[in-house]
Amino acid sequence: MNKLRAMEIFIAVVESGNFSEAAKQLDISAVMVGKIVAQTEEHLQTRLLQRNTRRQKLTEAGKAWYEESQQVMAALRDAENRIDSLRRFPAGSLRISAPVTLGSCAIATLCSEFQLHYPEVNIELELSDRFVDIIAEGFDFAIRIGALPSDSPLVAQRLGDYQMIIAGSPDYLAQHGTPRHRDELTSHRCLHNTTWNKRNAWRSGDALIWPESGATFSCNDGQALRRAALAGAGLILQPRLLLAEDIARGTLLSLLEHALPAPRPIHLMWRQDMHISAKHRSFIDWMRQQAENALSPD
Repeated sequence: MNKLRAMEIFIAVVESGNFSEAAKQLDISAVMVGKIVAQTEEHLQTRLLQRNTRRQKLTEAGKAWYEESQQVMAALRDAENRIDSLRRFPAGSLRISAPVTLGSCAIATLCSEFQLHYPEVNIELELSDRFVDIIAEGFDFAIRIGALPSDSPLVAQRLGDYQMIIAGSPDYLAQHGTPRHRDELTSHRCLHNTTWNKRNAWRSGDALIWPESGATFSCNDGQALRRAALAGAGLILQPRLLLAEDIARGTLLSLLEHALPAPRPIHLMWRQDMHISAKHRSFIDWMRQQAENALSPD
């Protein structure tokens, strides 16, 4: 027995006054209405209606079942309306993973501006340079830098490029000289990010232009390395996003534009089997439309 359907039929019987009217409302036969009511009574092991040829009357159990059925059907309608609203209007929670520097310099702002347009969406942004497992760790989206594996189980939307830049402070360059060629870098003081691997170290094309062993200042945080460069501790290789304002103010000077590592792609990733609700679709569209400008600080 379909209990929800039985409740719907019983409510119609009570409110219409008889089986025939309930059958017309529900577009079924009066015989079927009677059968469903009888099955409900048999299931509950009690009589719900006192019936004779002219009228019907709720028993005490019938009144209780009618009231409970109304509450159940109202809750069902509320649930359906809520799901319909989620389908049509962005609402709910989004859990997003992004690398630390990219996340703090650009993605956090993009997410905040998205939320201003869609205030019913709650965002949890986790910044980490580790490779998160989107599926196992329950993320809706991840932003990743670099080439994608050909066998990736995820859907990818390219957002832009991640460009690195070499820079130094005017005081440092006045004291140690300005390098004109990448070969001259080995005679300078190097600021090194200890979280980097060989793919994003001091490279120009395929060439390693500064060995990790030559670092004079090492740290696992880009902002700390930026502070060291501003203080004149050495030359820095960091994302253009992180250094753009310093370059614009002249507190850091861009160097060796011809010897920079090739830009790496930035992708928005999500699992293939994700149900694309309004909040997901809106976020994907927002990032596609807004990310390029946010990732190009020049």
